Order: sequence, then structure tokens, then C-alpha cells
Amino acid sequence: MRHRPIPGSSGSVREMSLLGDRLLHAPCEPVTDFGPELRRLVEDMFATMYAADGVGLAANQIGVARRVFVYDCPDDEDVRHLGYVVNPRLVEADGIEVRGAEGCLSLPGIEAPTSRFDRAVVEGVDLSGAPVRIEGTGFFARCLQHECDHLEGLVYADRVTGWRRSWLRRAIRKAPWGRRADWPRPAPSLNPPGV
Repeated sequence: MRHRPIPGSSGSVREMSLLGDRLLHAPCEPVTDFGPELRRLVEDMFATMYAADGVGLAANQIGVARRVFVYDCPDDEDVRHLGYVVNPRLVEADGIEVRGAEGCLSLPGIEAPTSRFDRAVVEGVDLSGAPVRIEGTGFFARCLQHECDHLEGLVYADRVTGWRRSWLRRAIRKAPWGRRADWPRPAPSLNPPGV
């Protein structure tokens, strides 16, 4: 019998920020208030992620410039990982680099081959401020790196290089939402923060 509520079941679905939205392209601020507003944000993030059929969502994707992300993501062995992290830091990203298809709820309908490390470790805190450490491999490691990038003001498209970047630029311009997207921007440093 389930004794805990389903994440997002009491949340509201919020509007998704799309590529070009100012908040997607700026680093997020740390969370300092661990009250009911943060709990509501996490619930709304889960509800929004599920409504959009995503596996992860950062707060700035729904217009909130705070360092929080949620996830419900399998790894390569199809083990489900479900949770959230407040004030996350990518502390390790290593192993082999794998180029795989990557998409984003803020770039709907478009995927591009993107290189990510096969292992990632994120540290942060939970809703009460207690420390959490999440380690992921395979697809889940990709998700952790993707969401940490969002909180630094990056989208996966910023990591795409070469002819794939040219292809992605054309795909974005053809997308119904792409005309308002100001991308590409000047290339940021792509080294994971703190790694």
C-alpha cells in the first residue's frame, strides 16, 4: 500500500519556457527560503514535467530562476530514479563520453546528438535543507547533467558542435516556436561547474 503522495499530484501545470526565454539563458539563484512556497514549486514542477511527458525539469523552465530540478528518469538498465534536488551542484562527471540523442521540453519536438559523460554525481539538499547526493549512470547521468546545465543558463543545444549545430539551427528556425528563439548565442564555457 502506498503511504506517500504521488509527486505532482497536488501540483499545478505551469507554462513551459521556450528557447529564447531570458530565464533559460541566465544562471539561477540559490534557494534560501525552505518554506511552503518551495514545496509548492516542487509539486508544480513534477505536475508540469509529467504533463509534458518529460524525465526532468529545472525551475527556470517554468519561469522561476531558482536552483531546483525534479526528475523521474530511467537509467540504461531501466531502473527508475525519482526525486528532486534543491541547490544542486554537479560534483563529478566522468567515465566515457557518449554522444546520444538529447531533447528538451524547452525545445519541443527537436533532438540532437549531444556528448555527455556516462556517470554523474550531484549534491544538494532536500526540502528541509538536509544534504542529498545522487549518482547516475547512462541515461540518468545524461539527465542529471542536462538539468544542472539548465540551472547554469545552458540548454543542450549550446553543447552541440560542428555540422550538427548547423542542422540544429535550421531545425529550430523551422519549429513553430523557433522564430522567437535567440539562438545561437555567443558560446559559453562548457566545462561543468565545479568539476
